Amino acid sequence: MPVVREFTLPDLGEGLTEAEVVRWLVEVGEVIAIDQPVVEVETAKAVVEVPCPYGGVVTALFGAVGEEVLVGAPLVTVAVSPGEGERPLAAVPVVERAAEVERPLVGYGVAEPDRGGRRRRVGVGGASAAVTRVSAPVAAPVVVAPAAPVAAPAPAPEPEPVTAVVPVVAGGVPAVISPLVRRLAREQGVELAAVAGSGPDGLIMRADVERAVAAKVAVAPTVAPAAPAVAPAGAVPSGAGSVVPLRGLRKAVAEKLGRSHREIPAATCWVDADATELMALRRQLNAVPGPKVSVLALLARICAVGLERFPDLNSSVTPDGSGILRHSAVHLGFAAQGERGLVVPVVRDAQRLTTEQLGEELARLTEAARTGAIAPAELTGGTFTLNNYGVFGVDGSTPILNHPEAAMLGVGRIVAKPWVHQGELAVREVTQLSFTFDHRVCDGGTAGGFLRFVADCVEQPGVLLRRL
Repeated sequence: MPVVREFTLPDLGEGLTEAEVVRWLVEVGEVIAIDQPVVEVETAKAVVEVPCPYGGVVTALFGAVGEEVLVGAPLVTVAVSPGEGERPLAAVPVVERAAEVERPLVGYGVAEPDRGGRRRRVGVGGASAAVTRVSAPVAAPVVVAPAAPVAAPAPAPEPEPVTAVVPVVAGGVPAVISPLVRRLAREQGVELAAVAGSGPDGLIMRADVERAVAAKVAVAPTVAPAAPAVAPAGAVPSGAGSVVPLRGLRKAVAEKLGRSHREIPAATCWVDADATELMALRRQLNAVPGPKVSVLALLARICAVGLERFPDLNSSVTPDGSGILRHSAVHLGFAAQGERGLVVPVVRDAQRLTTEQLGEELARLTEAARTGAIAPAELTGGTFTLNNYGVFGVDGSTPILNHPEAAMLGVGRIVAKPWVHQGELAVREVTQLSFTFDHRVCDGGTAGGFLRFVADCVEQPGVLLRRL
């Protein structure tokens, strides 16, 4: 007789705690194969397909398109024939819980126990998106025996199904297991002990709390308020426009930049540089057969050499603030605008690459970021960031550091300007270089020395030959 296996959202890497459902790839009642992708989700780093390690009939989908699902919350349930619809389990450690045993999800990391998520049966919908394939997990989730043999089950019209066994309650303790329901009741001032649950075995559902809130609102007009009502925190005044929720990449960027601004005492210095000779060198390099060399590649090579001379800037402060971690390799991040917004791909071991190799890697990562097909691992681990905001037609800025990095170089547009060259006024190609640094790792002398080195290399590219 088939059994129903529950597949939960795995940790997709880098400690991510949630993902947004972009598009369901299967329907309830559909027969799927082992390792078949069942859903596209958007994390803070990329859009990925999640394969299911079970084969059989899909009995339920959890999470509507656009809804965030927590790691460890259910994604799908599948009716599996014993011995036929699951991949053999790998020999991995077992994590014991009070009421169940679960194996870590190989390739995804271990989901934290007892993490709730919103559970709701949904259909298929949502827009398509560029995706990155994630290796399939191996798992042994909770097994729930169905009431009858499952041939091709259809979704039951339940408001909020629960696939696990509902815990038995006694002594007047409210029957509620969802942290979302508890939070809603707490925020709305509803006593759960006074709410009658409509779920299995009297389980209190979200709809039960919402009905209790509606009942309170219905009698509220009969009581005159003692003082003018105060809008709750985060409320939007009438006529103020719409609110766009912070989700996925935008949410991750907001949290990281906010943390950087709060924790890092950053300072910025800048200098104008004559880039005429650098542009002439680029034209000379691109006049010979071979891959084209971009201005960004030349600047990346300059930064890699500069960080060898000023290693304090290729570092980060330890999480507890007790020391400075100097990185042995230069993992160069650079700002790139893609379909999902601004991201920072990372060129690994940039100090080992030639200018031509840097150009090829920068071009590859830029194209992957533009199409949204960049891998999550290529967006993490940077030690220094190069930000070419000149592509937006601006001259300067005061960049916010990419936490936990200690420094970032910003490059403005290269534009023809009047410039004193060899004692005479001339029209030269000029750019502004902005350098932001963590004042905890160095003083202004070190930051100014690095910036001056970069400016000298921009003005006299032959200086680089001393370091190559």
